[in-house]
Amino acid sequence: MNLNHFFSNSKNLMKLAYPILIAQLIQNLMGFADTVMAGRVSATDMAAVAIASSVWLPLILTISGLVMALASIISQLSGAKQFDDVAKASYQTAWIAVFFSIIIIILYYIATPLLIDSVPLEPELKQLMFDYLAYIVWGGPGYCLYLVLRNYSEGLSFTRPTMIISIVGLIINIPANYIFIYGEFGMPALGGAGCGIATAIVYWAMFVGMLAYVYYSKHLKQAPLFKKFYWPEWSEIKIILALGTPIAFSLLFEVSLFAAVAILLAPFGASIVASHQVAINFSGLVFMVPLSLAMAVTIKVGYEVGNKNLEKAKDLCRYSVILGLIIAVATASITLLFSQEIAAIYTNDTEVLELAAGLMLLAALFQFSDAIQVISAGALRGYKDTKSILYITFFSYWIVGLSFGLILALTDWVAPASGPYGFWIGFISGLTVAAILLAWRLKVVQNRFDRQAAIAS
Repeated sequence: MNLNHFFSNSKNLMKLAYPILIAQLIQNLMGFADTVMAGRVSATDMAAVAIASSVWLPLILTISGLVMALASIISQLSGAKQFDDVAKASYQTAWIAVFFSIIIIILYYIATPLLIDSVPLEPELKQLMFDYLAYIVWGGPGYCLYLVLRNYSEGLSFTRPTMIISIVGLIINIPANYIFIYGEFGMPALGGAGCGIATAIVYWAMFVGMLAYVYYSKHLKQAPLFKKFYWPEWSEIKIILALGTPIAFSLLFEVSLFAAVAILLAPFGASIVASHQVAINFSGLVFMVPLSLAMAVTIKVGYEVGNKNLEKAKDLCRYSVILGLIIAVATASITLLFSQEIAAIYTNDTEVLELAAGLMLLAALFQFSDAIQVISAGALRGYKDTKSILYITFFSYWIVGLSFGLILALTDWVAPASGPYGFWIGFISGLTVAAILLAWRLKVVQNRFDRQAAIAS
């Protein structure tokens, strides 16, 4: 390995990745602010926000996955210097995003009368939850259009606007929460449901902020977005959906796996569920680092593939995995050395502390496979190979990870039933299989591109 090339490529990747990382962390902070501020009203309000968010997030993440295809499309167009096609791809993605965000609004108003009487929650909690959803769904189109503009900018290798707009969103989020939760400045006091209005306002503000940046930015003039308007074109939309649908379902598989395990652990008692939640929450924060790196890899690899520089693309893939593993060594070491202190940030319950600290040891191992699989998936998106990600993640997470976790956690088939530890060993097994299969698939795709290039020459 050429160390100079490694450091040079790592520097370029991190330059792209760090604004994405900060934006991801800020989005987590918004969720944290919602929970804390609603919790100051009552436990019921906090629970309503938590339950409503768990309904909303999978829906909006699914659309986010569809829109993520745009970054890889634009990065390849940018590498090929086909800037005239960038606006068309962006408009077609925007039509997709708007369509599905409106579908969510319609579904809410159709489903609510059917479900409100059958949801087994206390009346006040149920009302707050449905009110929160009633408000936030109207922010969906704004957020989805923001995602389109974000992926347009990131596909052209400008990630800093994402960070700046996220900071603006957080600055708006906290006072908006205050106004609508507690009823300030003549507004009604809506409690936890007020977080839904605040978040919807933030979504539209982020869209307007990103729109202003895209319109006035000199950096993006090479691929102007507003020079020509494009109506929906089914042939283009079909290509984007073919790329984006596997990404959306891959995200859904991952989110739903962790949700399923939380439900399966419920019979073990509150302490077990709480300790699992601590370990998952911390792992999710750590995961933001390789995830941000993976997004940067998608952009850089896509650019080099579009530029027909296949050797550079392969170097980027190799160096990014090495960089991801170095980061994993650092984060895993912190997790191991400070497991008790990390758990203590979340809780002062002695039993939960001990259980969570034990799970942190497994969370440290979790990080190595997680880094390899997410970076390999990011590289595959750069090559526009997304169907394989769908098949591999479904097999790895649900067939291998969950099945093995169920066997270890709930049965005595292999060893005495180990509860949450069994599920975490299942997570590690599933992620390890995903890392191996995604790395193998990446090699297959690279060889295919090499053969195509050889034939073309």
